[in-house]
Amino acid sequence: MLAAVAVFSIMDASMKQLALTYPPLQVSCLRGLASLPFMLLAVAWFGRWRDLIPRRWMQHALRGCLAIGMLTAFVYSVKILPLAEAYAIFLCAPLIVTALSVWLLHEHVGWHRWLAIAVGMLGVITMLRPNTSQMATFGAIAAFGAALCYALGIIMIRNLARTETTLSIGFSFMVIVAVATGALALPTWVPLQATHWPWIFTLGLTGSLGQLLIIEAFRRAPASVIAPFEYTALLWGLALDWIMWSTTPTMRTLVGGGIVAVSGLYVIYREQVVKGK
Repeated sequence: MLAAVAVFSIMDASMKQLALTYPPLQVSCLRGLASLPFMLLAVAWFGRWRDLIPRRWMQHALRGCLAIGMLTAFVYSVKILPLAEAYAIFLCAPLIVTALSVWLLHEHVGWHRWLAIAVGMLGVITMLRPNTSQMATFGAIAAFGAALCYALGIIMIRNLARTETTLSIGFSFMVIVAVATGALALPTWVPLQATHWPWIFTLGLTGSLGQLLIIEAFRRAPASVIAPFEYTALLWGLALDWIMWSTTPTMRTLVGGGIVAVSGLYVIYREQVVKGK
């Protein structure tokens, strides 16, 4: 999971760079298209073509729709916000997963975890609080929407991993994202610039590798064990913001992100306590 977070952070930085020139839907399309060759190359190398065939088509399609919403909203958010600020809001996703698991997976969540979820949402509200830039507020809302779509997608991965191969889950994700967002982006498609091909290459390589790593992580270990490592994305976001765009986070981002991270870690701790009883 540590490797997946690091790889995805580089991918997100590539998307942010491309979003400065291209519309969010087009960047989402490039995310899917650029990753497909790397995925197919790996399949051909290991000769695992049968693993690409999905069994539950409708569930794959639904997860693909959630992925489109998540990617488009996240690309918009990182276009407007510093990467670390978008991450700080986006990382409320583990809290949303815990809350939705009661309804969708019929899991029991005690009052300790509900309290932690409530505190974590206060951290999100701290970061969503309107400021002098209305566009920054829209970017924060987009990051929260992306977190909601991501949380629903994670719940679907838990379900799909019971019967589907890692390759089929990753491949269907890329195909659906590329085709659907490509069709939506076509009317406003911006011609690709030659200077951006290294970013597109990086986007494809990190997107395909990160997708396989995160699916394998959730397949091989309980979500409660994996989730804490997602918060290392904040460190990557801070570092990449400073290195690539000379941007430092606001105090509001640090406070709100800290509340979200501590709340999420407490939820994971309580899950371990409940399982140990």
